[in-house]
Amino acid sequence: MRALSLAGLAALLVLALSSAAPAQQPAARPRPGPPAAPAKPRDADTGGRTTAGNGVVDRNSPVTVDADQLENLQKEGLVVFTGNVVATQNNSTHYADRMEIYLDPKGDGIVRTVSTGNVKIITRDCKIGTARRAEYYDAEQRVILIGNARVWQEDNVVTGERITIYLAEDRSVVEGGKQERVKAVFYPKNQEQSTAANKPPAGAPCG
Repeated sequence: MRALSLAGLAALLVLALSSAAPAQQPAARPRPGPPAAPAKPRDADTGGRTTAGNGVVDRNSPVTVDADQLENLQKEGLVVFTGNVVATQNNSTHYADRMEIYLDPKGDGIVRTVSTGNVKIITRDCKIGTARRAEYYDAEQRVILIGNARVWQEDNVVTGERITIYLAEDRSVVEGGKQERVKAVFYPKNQEQSTAANKPPAGAPCG
């Protein structure tokens, strides 16, 4: 397995899980007027990060991808990683046999990614998802696990033919297939136990 560390590729990969920053417009000259009202206090600024579920996820943190091979199809706006693909960002890890990254027409932003073959996703809070195929749509912040999809954390498990996860809304939809219905197993815990269980020790491995 070879690590990909080219500066240009690194910049491209950072876009894989973060939206392109909007261009800054020149500041307009202020017009005379009444004094502005005092600004209302704001919550802590997330600084370009997305809050979802158990914590704040920094979408602008660097992405590292290891793979056996990289193919860059510039005319098609497609970057393909194949062979034991491992993508990591902010303590989350994505495994697959093949990962395709589709760029926008200008080639400076990510439209979607498609992962196939032995797909496994481990989040920083130790949620684990597996499927035959995974699709990620950046504009909608949507992940779709397709084909014998399974998501679990500790003993709690949800399975279905298709699981759609809306990252920005902290919401998911599970759909059954023709052969099997949706199945979910949850183990109730009191609040203190649940809080402690969802906070693994720093540096502790998941999965």
